[in-house]
Amino acid sequence: MLRLSSLFVRTLRENPSDAEVASHQLMVRAGYIRRAAPGGYTWLPLGWNVYRNVERIVREEMDAAGFQEVHFPALLPREPYEATNRWTEYGPNLFRLQDRRGVDYLLGPTHEEMFTLLVKDLYSSYKDLPLSIYQIQTKFRDEARPRAGLLRGREFVMKDSYSFDIDDAGLAASYEAHRTAYIATFQRLGLPFVIVSAMSGAMGGSKSEEFLAPLEAGEDTFVRCTSCDYAANTEAVTVPTPTNLSTTDFSKLPSATVVDTPETATIATLVDLLNTRADLQIDRQWTPSDTLKNVIVMLRHPDGRREPLAIGVPGDRDVDMKRLEAQVGPAEPEAFTETDFAAYPALVKGYIGPDALGSSSPSKIRYLVDPRVHHGSPWVTGANKTGQHVVGLVAGRDFTADGTIEAADVRPGDMCPQCAAKNGSGTLEMARGIEIGHIFQLGRKYAEALNLTVLDQNGKQVVVTMGSYGIGVSRAVAAIAEATLDDIGLCWPREVAPADIHIVIASKGGDNITDEAERIASELETAGVRVLIDDRTTVSPGVKFKDAELIGVPTIVVIGKGLADGIVEIRDRSTGERSDVPIGDVVRTLRQLCGRSGI
Repeated sequence: MLRLSSLFVRTLRENPSDAEVASHQLMVRAGYIRRAAPGGYTWLPLGWNVYRNVERIVREEMDAAGFQEVHFPALLPREPYEATNRWTEYGPNLFRLQDRRGVDYLLGPTHEEMFTLLVKDLYSSYKDLPLSIYQIQTKFRDEARPRAGLLRGREFVMKDSYSFDIDDAGLAASYEAHRTAYIATFQRLGLPFVIVSAMSGAMGGSKSEEFLAPLEAGEDTFVRCTSCDYAANTEAVTVPTPTNLSTTDFSKLPSATVVDTPETATIATLVDLLNTRADLQIDRQWTPSDTLKNVIVMLRHPDGRREPLAIGVPGDRDVDMKRLEAQVGPAEPEAFTETDFAAYPALVKGYIGPDALGSSSPSKIRYLVDPRVHHGSPWVTGANKTGQHVVGLVAGRDFTADGTIEAADVRPGDMCPQCAAKNGSGTLEMARGIEIGHIFQLGRKYAEALNLTVLDQNGKQVVVTMGSYGIGVSRAVAAIAEATLDDIGLCWPREVAPADIHIVIASKGGDNITDEAERIASELETAGVRVLIDDRTTVSPGVKFKDAELIGVPTIVVIGKGLADGIVEIRDRSTGERSDVPIGDVVRTLRQLCGRSGI
């Protein structure tokens, strides 16, 4: 039984100044967590109870699926991460340190290498596979901007599991088993979720899906189709492009023409001028989507090398830096500065055209274009001279890019790529979400790097194929809080709440009310019901009610003046519904409510 008179907790009436999202604000105010350092939090007893309930549910579902638990250290040697190149690729996000002998170590951001080496150490035959093992472990990533409390910290707890199979068919089965276990886990946690296609990023591999809690506090933006079941993180959205592009008849397209366009360094000014020029009229108004905007960024590679990259997008689109980062990782895109422009005099700011770009151009700047800039499409774009543009520059005839890139921003109303492939008409709608789980088909990247092989049925050495599956355990606590809170406080689902019942003694003690409250609490505890009792004698009933609403235990029991009439009030924290129950029926009613009626 938890007693507020002795519980290590202090509730606050005002939001902490550094808390940006509601879950962070309320978990601090209700006495669940305290900030220890930027991106690091101390769990107080109430918060630790919730965390352990979430961890227990995750563990139970992993075990029920047949996965086996192991546990690695958080302090890891450099060598395995150097073998996979992630010692360098992780860049500044990796916490690196040395021991007293000058040997390099890291604080584990993720454990693919260690799992791979463990299996290599113990298994050598196809008869040992398939295998799925997992751990629940603290991870460390040196986030540049830790924010939102537990949602994006530098120290956090993750459940990461890994599957090991002899072939791709086995990987597909292991992947599906984890996917099913994740669905069961998040359902038990009381978390709303959507499953979306995602990018593998630095993890590598092929198929990748995220489990997102659709909440505005999330950092991830995802899309859903209005007509079909398509859903994807915006980083993974693909642009539908026309088919049979190679059949374009260039002879039917007018030649490209360089025209004077003074003072048109922006798309808006260029379009305005095009629509006022009688010699450039077309059968409709010019729009920004008719123009080709060439954006230059600088890629900073993990080894410190800097590389310019040009990206061509329709003028009505912008380069989405998160989408770009997902495409070019582990490099990080940065702004192209005035100093950078000075180093590349062929680039005329505001008037950059394809002629100045590409690996075969004098600038040698790699040039990638949006899929909408497809073979045979005509554009208005820069002529690489101040005050001049080219009208009717055709992709595939007048210029050729080094490749395509999915980096333009995604917008509501865009065509659904899945519907487009089936000649459907579905469009995309957008929402925000918190990433609570991510599953990958890693393939053989780590097994090859670390030489994880087994003998197959024919006695031949084959490389093991792997899958990787993560759940943010500490993040799930914040996501549940964010999904269930209301205007007055937290509102936990029963299975993760710090207690089943919050008993409020609406008196200052030393009377029959206190005696009855203690009796009810004791009988409930004996029946296996988790009880938090507010037995404080130094605060008013009003303060107790406020704290009960703030703390968010699912059922609040008020024992006060109604006891004189043989009545106890039961409140449902999530709905606000209240009911008066005869004192003789209270324990039975609460046991039934908490699923303990058979005890």
